Amino acid sequence: MTPSQIISLAMTALLIFWAVGAYNRLVRLTNTIANAFGHIDVQLKRRYDLIPNLVQACKKYLSHERETMAAVISARNQAKAASDAVRSRPTSALAVTTLAAAEQTLTSSLGSLFAFNEAYPELKSDQTIRELSEALSSTDNQVTFARQAFNDAVLDYNHARGQFPAVLIAKLFSFAPSAIWQAAESADQHTDLRIRMSDR
Repeated sequence: MTPSQIISLAMTALLIFWAVGAYNRLVRLTNTIANAFGHIDVQLKRRYDLIPNLVQACKKYLSHERETMAAVISARNQAKAASDAVRSRPTSALAVTTLAAAEQTLTSSLGSLFAFNEAYPELKSDQTIRELSEALSSTDNQVTFARQAFNDAVLDYNHARGQFPAVLIAKLFSFAPSAIWQAAESADQHTDLRIRMSDR
C-alpha cells in the first residue's frame, strides 16, 4: 500500500468517525428534548384532568354561563390534542408552536372563567373550587419549570445542529430545527386570579 493510499484511507476513516460522532450527538440531543417534554407532559395531563372537574364544580354557580364553560372545555380538548402531537414528535417545531398557541387559548379561556370570581362571591367560598384552583395553580408552576428545561434542551439541539460541519449531517439525515415553547404573556395574570380566588 502506497503512502498516498494510507493517507486516503486514514482521511476516510477520520471522516466516517466524525460523521458517526456528529450523528450520535444529534440523536442524543433529540432524546434530551423528548425527555424534557416528558416532564411537561406529566403536568399537562394533570392539568387537563383538573379542568373538567373545575368546570363541573363551577356549573352550580354559573349554569347561565354555559358558553364560557364550553369554551374552556373546547380549549382544553384542543390543547390536549396538541400535547398528544408533541408527545409523538417532541422536536417538531410545528407541533410545539401549535401546542403553545393552544395552551395560550386555554389560559385565556380559564382567565374568563376565573373573572367570574369578582361577580360571584360564592365561588370564592366553595371548598372544592378553591382546592381545584390551588391544584391547577401548582400544576401551572410545574409546567413553567419543566418548560424551561425543555427550552434549554431545544436551544442546545438547535445550536449543535447549526454548527459546521454538523449541519451537513443534520441536512443529510433530516434533523430539522426545533422550536422553543413561548409562554403566553397572560399566564401570570390568570395564575394570580387563581391565587386570589383560593386565598379568599
